Amino acid sequence: MTDHSAALAAFDAAISKAKGADEAFAALQTLTEATVGAKLFTYMTVDLAAEVARRAYTSDAANYPTSGTKPLRYDSWFDIVHKQHDYFVANTIEDIAKVFPDHELINSLGCQSVVNMPVLLGGELVGTVNMLHETGYYTAERVADIKAVLSIPAKLAAAVAAR
Repeated sequence: MTDHSAALAAFDAAISKAKGADEAFAALQTLTEATVGAKLFTYMTVDLAAEVARRAYTSDAANYPTSGTKPLRYDSWFDIVHKQHDYFVANTIEDIAKVFPDHELINSLGCQSVVNMPVLLGGELVGTVNMLHETGYYTAERVADIKAVLSIPAKLAAAVAAR
């Protein structure tokens, strides 16, 4: 695994000063870009009781704004991320199209691979970190880096955002 100590130190400094969701998730976006890479980065919150998700942060407000909610879809993606609390990984636009109705927009942005990382606090899913990049980008090695490097920072960012 690559040495990410400088990027983690920068995240630590940024998150310790973060006031609110935008600053917390901006710090996480910077860490993500510095360590594993992402052309598009978003954070979605989830309200299982209300059966809705909300984009709380985005690196592309023009195409993926943070306003509004969308209903949860009960499909294979939901089972993987919400029920199993596992990472969803797709490395082709064809695989993305199977679960994301906005696959044409995703493709038009030059993104054909995705990792959706569940974020759990207190044993409950509170959101997902969503990283998108070019075809085949999220190799097994990069996904291992995501799990090793971003899991704890994602929980910290979510906790700061929830304050």
